[in-house]
Amino acid sequence: MTRLSGRAAFLKLLTDEGVSHLFGNPGTTELPIMEVLPDHPELQFVLGLQESVVLGMADGFARASGRLTAANVHVAPGLGNAMGALYNAKFSNSPIIVTAGQQEQGHGLLEPLLYDPLVPIAQPLVKWAVEPTRVEDLPRILRRAAKVAMTPPTGPVFISLPGDVLDAEADLDLGRPVRIDTATRPSDETLTRLADMLLSARAPVLVAGPELATRDAFAEAAELAELLGAAVHAGPVPYSAQFPTAHPAYLGALTRSQKQARAALEPYDLLFCLGGDLLRMSVYSPVEPLPPGLAVAHVSEKPWELGKNYRTDLAVQADVKQTLRALLPVVRAMRTPEAAARAAARLDALRPRNWTAQRAQAAAQANAAAAASPIDPRYLVLQMCDQLGPDAVVIEEALTSATPLPGFLHIADRQSYYGLASGGLGFGVPGAVGASLALPGRRVTAFIGDGSAMYGIQALWTAAHLKLPITYVIANNRSYRILKDRLVSMRATDRFVGMDMRDPAIDYTGLAQSLGVPARRVADGADIVPALREAAQRDGPSLIEVMIADGYGG
Repeated sequence: MTRLSGRAAFLKLLTDEGVSHLFGNPGTTELPIMEVLPDHPELQFVLGLQESVVLGMADGFARASGRLTAANVHVAPGLGNAMGALYNAKFSNSPIIVTAGQQEQGHGLLEPLLYDPLVPIAQPLVKWAVEPTRVEDLPRILRRAAKVAMTPPTGPVFISLPGDVLDAEADLDLGRPVRIDTATRPSDETLTRLADMLLSARAPVLVAGPELATRDAFAEAAELAELLGAAVHAGPVPYSAQFPTAHPAYLGALTRSQKQARAALEPYDLLFCLGGDLLRMSVYSPVEPLPPGLAVAHVSEKPWELGKNYRTDLAVQADVKQTLRALLPVVRAMRTPEAAARAAARLDALRPRNWTAQRAQAAAQANAAAAASPIDPRYLVLQMCDQLGPDAVVIEEALTSATPLPGFLHIADRQSYYGLASGGLGFGVPGAVGASLALPGRRVTAFIGDGSAMYGIQALWTAAHLKLPITYVIANNRSYRILKDRLVSMRATDRFVGMDMRDPAIDYTGLAQSLGVPARRVADGADIVPALREAAQRDGPSLIEVMIADGYGG
C-alpha cells in the first residue's frame, strides 16, 4: 500500500501500463493532472491545440506503434470536440485510454458551467466507459481500462475523472498490469476443412485485411497465395498496409463500388477473407458486391465481422497469424502434385495483370501528363511515391487526389501506410504527428487533401514544436471534389453549391508558416521532385502546397 493522491496515482498507473505519451489539451478540470505532470518526466506530454487533434495524434501513435497510449481532454465540450476523432479510433481499433476531467461530484448537481455527464457521451464509441466515485477504485479502474483497450479486438476506452477523486488521498494498492493472450488458432478439424476448401477451388481469391498488418502476418499470407496460386486483393477500405504490393499474386485493392467489386470477383469460386471486414462498401447500390454462388471462408479476431453482411461458408474467430501458421503445413501436406501444378499455372497467369504490371502502365499514363497545368494529381502521386525512401511512412487523407496512390505506393512494410479507417475526416494532419512519435528515425510523408487539411490543421503547430521529420503534401484543388464527382455521378447535375474554397482562396503555405512549419507552393510539375528533396533534407517538418487540377476545368 502506498499513500497517494488520485492525480499522482493516475499518472503512475499510466506509466506502469507502458504508456509513454499523454496527448492532451488541458482545461480547468484537468489542472490536477497538469499539477503533477512535472513529477513524471518518463511520460511525455504532447500538446494539441484542439481536442479532435489530440485524439487524432493519439490514434496515429497507437496505430503505428501497436502500443497503449493515452489522451486527456477537457470536460463536456472538449469531449464533444473529440467525438469525430474518437469515431475514427473506434474503426482503427486503436488502444487509447481517453480521459476527461469532470466537475467535482456533488458540484455537478448544480449544473455549473461546462457540466454534463461524460460517460453517456463517450459510451457509444468506446469499448468501456466509467466514472470512479472513490479514489480507492482508481487503480482497479485503470488496470481494467488498460486490459480492455489492449484485448483484441483492441480499441479506445473512456474514464471520466472527477476533481474530488483526483484530489483525494488514500492508501492505495496499485496492482499490476493484466494482458490477455487471445492468439488462438482453429481446431485441427477446421484447419483440414479450410485446407480442403482452398485446394479444391478452381479459382481461389484472397482478400487481405488490416489484421495481417497488426498481427505481422504478411509472410504467411504471401506463402499461402503462392501455395494456392491464388489472386490477392486488398479490402475495399485499405486504411493500413494489407499485403506486399510486389508479390506476383497481388492485383491491388477492391473498390467500394459494388458493381466494380462484383465484376472483379466474378471469375472466382472461393473467397478467403484474411482478417478484415468483408466487402465494406460506401454509398448505396442495389447491386450486391458478392457474386452469387461464390463460396466464402473468413478468419478474423472480430466476431462481429464474421457472417455480418454476407453468407459465409466457414467463419473462424481466431488470430490470423496463428491461423495461417497452423494452416500452411496442412495445405502443404494435402497439396497433390496436380494441385501444385495448377497453382503454379494460376500464379504465372496473374503476372501480366498483377500490381507490378498495372503500376508500369499507370506510371506511363501519369508521366504523359507531366506538363499539365494545373498539375495532374496522377503525376503528383507518382513523383511523390518515387521519392519515398525504404523506411518511409505514408499517412493519407486526400480522398479523390489519392485515388492513384494504391497503384503507385510500394508496400513491403506493415507500418508503411495508414489512411482513413472510418471515412471521417481529420485524421491525416494530426495522425502524422502520432505516427512520427511512434516510429522515431523514420520520415513520415502525409498526403492530405486541401479540404481534409482544414479538419486538423492545428496539428502543424505540434509538428513544428516537436521538430518532427514530417513532409506534408497538400493537394490543393480548391474544392471538395469528391462531392462534385458524386453529385455528377449519383444525381446527374453539376450545379455545385458549397463545394468550392476559392473566395477567398486558402493560403496553405502561409498558414503553415504561421504555425511554424516551413512551406512552399508548387504550381509546375517540374518543381515537385526538387520540393520533395528539399523537404526530406530538413530535420523538422515541411509543407508543400501543390496546385492540382480540380477536375472541372480549373
